[in-house]
Amino acid sequence: MSHNTVTHKCAVCGKAFKPQYLRKYELLRPNLNAVIAASVPSWGPGAEICTTDLRAMRAQYIEQMLATERGELSDLDREVIESMAKGEVITQDLGVTLEMKSSFGERAADKVAAIGGSWTFILSFSAVLIIWMMLNVTALLFKPFDPYPFILLNLVLSSLAAIQAPVIMMSQRRQETKDRLRAENDYRINLKAELEIRQLHEKIDHQMAHQWDKLAELQQIQIDLLEDAAHANRNSRTP
Repeated sequence: MSHNTVTHKCAVCGKAFKPQYLRKYELLRPNLNAVIAASVPSWGPGAEICTTDLRAMRAQYIEQMLATERGELSDLDREVIESMAKGEVITQDLGVTLEMKSSFGERAADKVAAIGGSWTFILSFSAVLIIWMMLNVTALLFKPFDPYPFILLNLVLSSLAAIQAPVIMMSQRRQETKDRLRAENDYRINLKAELEIRQLHEKIDHQMAHQWDKLAELQQIQIDLLEDAAHANRNSRTP
C-alpha cells in the first residue's frame, strides 16, 4: 500500500485521516490529554486525534481553565476561546468599523464638537462678540440693530448654547462607545496572547520532560552496553 493512501482512525470522531492530519497521544500535554480522556474513554497511549477535534478539545480545556480561575466566563472570554479554536485573527480596525457604521448626524456631531472645543472657535467667536458690541455701542456706520443691553445677542448666545450642548453630548457618547469598544478589543487581544503564551510554556515544558525521558533512556542503554562490554571483557580474561 502506498504511503499516501495510509490512513489512521481518529479516536474522537472515528473518521479516517492521513497521518499528517492526526496528533498522537504522546505528543500532547498531560492536561489536554486529561480533558480528552474525560470525553473519550478509549483515549490513551497510541491513540490519535484529528486536528479539527484537537482544536475543539483545546477550546474546552481553555474554557475549563478560565472557569476554574475566574468563575463564570463572560461573552468576551467565549469569543476569545472560539477565535482560538478556529484559528481566527481577533484584532479589528475599530476606527474603520465605527466610521462605516456611523450616520451623517453622528459624524456631524463629531465635527461640531471638534470645532467647538478648539481655540480657533473661541478666538473667532470672541472677535464676533466684540465687533457686534462695538457696532451697536458706537453706531458709527448705521443705526444700532441690537442696542444695549444686547437682547438679540443674548438670544443668539442662548440659542447657540441650547443647540451646541446636546450636539457635544452626542459626540461624547460616541467617544465613550469608541473607548469601550477599544477596551474590549484590547482585552480580547491581551487574553488571547496570555492564553497562547501559557499554552506555549506548557508545550515547552512537556517537550523538555519528554526529551529528558528520552535522554535518560539512552543513558541507561549506554550504561547497559558498557556493563555488558565490561562483563564480556572479564569473561574473556578468565582462564
